[in-house]
Parts: sequence; structure tokens; C-alpha cells
Amino acid sequence: MSFSSKKIKIWGLSSLLLVVVFAFTSPADRYFEIAKNLDIFATLFKEVNALYVDEVNPNKVIKTGIDAMLASLDPYTNYIPEDDIEDFRTQSTGQYGGIGAVTSRVDGKIRVVMLMEGYSAEKNGLKIGDEVIKIDNIDVRGMSREATSDLMKGQANSPVSLTVIRYGSASPITLNFKREKVKISNVPYYGMVTNNIGYIKLSDFTMQAGKEVKNAVIALKDKGAEKVILDLRGNPGGLLLEAVNITNVFLPKGLDVVSTKGKLAENNATYKTLNSPVDIGIPLAVLVNSGSASASEIVAGTVQDYDRGVIIGEKSFGKGLVQITRPLSYNAQLKVTTAKYYTPSGRCIQALDYTFRRGDGSVGKIPDSLKSEFKTSNGRKVLDGGGIDPDVNTKQEALSPIAYSLLSKGLIFDYATKYHYEHPSIPEAKVFGLSNAEYEEFKKWLKDKDYSYDTEVEATLKKLKETAKKEKYFKDIEAHIKGVEETLISSKENDLNAFKDQVLTLLEDEIASRYYLERGSIESTFDSDKTILEAIEVLNNKDRYNQILSAAR
Repeated sequence: MSFSSKKIKIWGLSSLLLVVVFAFTSPADRYFEIAKNLDIFATLFKEVNALYVDEVNPNKVIKTGIDAMLASLDPYTNYIPEDDIEDFRTQSTGQYGGIGAVTSRVDGKIRVVMLMEGYSAEKNGLKIGDEVIKIDNIDVRGMSREATSDLMKGQANSPVSLTVIRYGSASPITLNFKREKVKISNVPYYGMVTNNIGYIKLSDFTMQAGKEVKNAVIALKDKGAEKVILDLRGNPGGLLLEAVNITNVFLPKGLDVVSTKGKLAENNATYKTLNSPVDIGIPLAVLVNSGSASASEIVAGTVQDYDRGVIIGEKSFGKGLVQITRPLSYNAQLKVTTAKYYTPSGRCIQALDYTFRRGDGSVGKIPDSLKSEFKTSNGRKVLDGGGIDPDVNTKQEALSPIAYSLLSKGLIFDYATKYHYEHPSIPEAKVFGLSNAEYEEFKKWLKDKDYSYDTEVEATLKKLKETAKKEKYFKDIEAHIKGVEETLISSKENDLNAFKDQVLTLLEDEIASRYYLERGSIESTFDSDKTILEAIEVLNNKDRYNQILSAAR
């Protein structure tokens, strides 16, 4: 079989999924349409391959067609070619062969932005802030971050070398590592946020997530935790069964957690808690935001439906769809949406309706008029069709233009690296803070750096000037506009003072990560994160906690 024929076969299997969703009046009509469309596609590809003015890359063209077809269904039904299988396995299992270093492009350079504790990168001298210029003597400066990351990965026990430019070093340094099986922890951090409140950061739902949360709760109780914060913010979800296992840490055995309903009877199921819980009474706060999706919403929704804890933060993403994987020819796979899931109260939190698309292909949110009301165990009202609404709303402060500029241009990152090499140690991340004098040093360091930025007011003023010139009013208002521009220049010069608290928080977070890695980055926010502070207040106020969970509120 030719290479292009192989790809056509893959397309055929995927096309089958698209055509099957058509509601034909009889199986005979449906199968005729399948055969007809497969024949049209095969003939079309053969003619394009033979006649097109340039050489056609079958891999690229066919994948474009498959991706476009599946995108017309929903964003979560995806084709995974053989070349991407390893990345998909990493997402599902949290495991890969590598050195335990995270890289990102910072101000145009591939930089080490985090090290995983206990792995080869940390043990063999790689530092956050290092600029990676070569991997196994291959120059990576023109490569994407993804390509660079792929070069670092490989079979466990295989060697790999990195050549880096390090702050303060006169010449590049070459470091040698041995790849190992790296397990990305679902719980990158747990610890005491106050003397009686434990905190768990859950970032993924790969295998063993439930066990990791269970162990964290047990360890925190041993440290004196009488209440627990479970942070699901920014967690995109993952394995449904791990969501069930996590709720089981806080809920009794035998309770419904999530039900799935699809077109095929085999996809209809109800998942219950199967094990003995760790603690069904400990006060619990679950933190969510717009980045909390899928399995995160199953956990938050189940906790809310059983009135087992207080949900705090922002409305969650609203993904109520379940996917499974199916093998395809030539080691490819299909991830396909097969069902919707429902929380114990009966609500589906799916926010976007992919069944009905607008003329431009976009989809809209479920209108409020079509949302249904459900009841929690205590009789509280909850709605479907729009994610999980928190019991207590908080809103994180938006980044100011100057803070965004300092972050995006890598200046916060670079100063943290400089600070690290000039200060051998700092206090524990929970108590670390920059003094006013140190902040003034940062401002001096910025003087010859480019952190120019445009505010929304400046963008509006620019548009006003263009419109005024077009409509011949500019001369009449020119003096007023100039006055506003001068005022803005003066105000922007003061932005480092006006937004000092925000910039300080970002600096302290980045600096803490240099000394204490991810633990430091998380702990440094405990005294400034409004959602965590609200959770502490709610958990420490027994009357308010109980009132929130009462239907009478």
C-alpha cells in the first residue's frame, strides 16, 4: 500500500465518525452516503496529488482535512497521529522520559523556567534562568520551545547534554544528564497555609491523582490541619475516574458522583464512590476559576451538590463532555466525545452548544432561558448549562499594563535571576518579601530597559485622533488632546509606584521559585491571593460556613 493510500485509510476511519452523526432515515441511506463520500474524497485526493502545481505532502494535507472535519464537531474530538502519541501519553499518565526541566521562550530565548525536585536537571546543576543554546550539540536557538522540549525527552537511562548561557558566566557551560522516567505530580504542593488550615494544589487528573490527594489530606491532618483548601484553579481536567476517587476522599462510600449519557447505551454509566473516605466531616473549601474544567468541575459540582464544602472563586469553564480514545491504523488514535456527564443533582454543566452553529461556524453559550434549576442535598438552588457557579465569588485583580509588560518582556524573570545570584539565601517563601529599598533597586535596574506599553486610554486616544482628522475636527481639539497626552505620560511615569503591590507580588513569586522551586512559587502567594484569603476567612468562620451551605440563606 502506498503512503498516500495509508493516509486515505486513516481519513476513511475518521470520516466514518463524521458521517455516522447524520440522521438519515434508514441504515441503507446512511451507508450509501458513507461509501459515496469516501469515494469522492479518495478520487479528489488522487486528482489533487496528480495535478497540483507543487508537490503535495500527504501527511500535512490529510491531517488538515481530518482536523477540520473533527473541529466541526467539538474541540475535544481530536486525531492523534503516531508522531504525537508520546505527548498524548504524557498528558494521560503524567509520565515521560526526560530530565525534569521545564523550558519556555522568554524574550525570544529558550530559558529554563522550572526544575522538578529530585530529578536529573536539579541534581546535576541546571538552574532556573539558564538560556539553553544547544542540546546534544544541536543549536536550538532558532527552534520552537516545543521542538526544544522534544529534544530533551527520550528513553530512560539515555544520556543528553545541554549547553547553556548562565547569568554571570563568561562563556557557555555544558552540562551532562541521564534521562529518567519523570512523573509529573498531580499535587505539586500541599502544606499548611495557617496553623490549622491545610492547602492542596491539584493541577492535573492523571493516574494516581486520587491517591495523591488522599495522601496529602492524611499528611496535613497529621500536621494539625482541622480544615482543608483544595485548589482546582487552572486545572483543565483529565481522567474521570480520578475525579471520582478524589471526591471519595471527602464523601462516604456508595454515593453517586457522576453519570454519563451518550448516543450508545454502552456509554451510559453511573460512577459511585467505592472506597472508605479519609474524612467526611472536615470543613472544606474548593477553589475554582474559568480555567477549572471537566474533571475539576466534576469534583467541584459533586462537593456542591452534596453540600460537602464551599466553592469559592470564579465561574468554572463549563465542559460537560466525556471523551474516550480508540486505536486507528498505523499507530494513530482518535479521541472522541461520546457522552455528556451529569453531577449528582442531575445537572450537566456544559456551557457551549456544539450541536447548533452560527453561519461563521462559531457556537453560543446556553441561554439563561434554557437553563434548568436543580437542588443540592440541603435544598440550595443550582443551575445547569454554564459551569459551576461558586458559592462565594471572588475576582483576582487584572494585570495592569505595566505589570503585563514587565512579565511579557521577561524583565520580572531576568531580575529574579539577577537577585538569586546576588543573594545566597532568602527567608522561607511564606514570609519572604522585598523591602522598599530593594524595590527602588529594581526601579533603578529598569531605567535602561525597554518596557514600553500602551494603555487602553492611549489606544482610545489614538483612535480619537484618527477619527477627528478624518472628520475635520482635529484642529479644534488638538490642544485638548495634547494636554491629555502629557497627563498620560506623567501618569505612566508613576505606574511603578501606582501598581507597586502588584509588581512586588510578581517579583516575590518569581524570586521565591529560584530558591524553593514550585513550592516557593505557590507559598509566596499565600498572603496576597484574594481567593485563598477568602477561603481562610470562610473556613475560620463556622457560622458563615454553615450559613453558605444552608438553603435558608
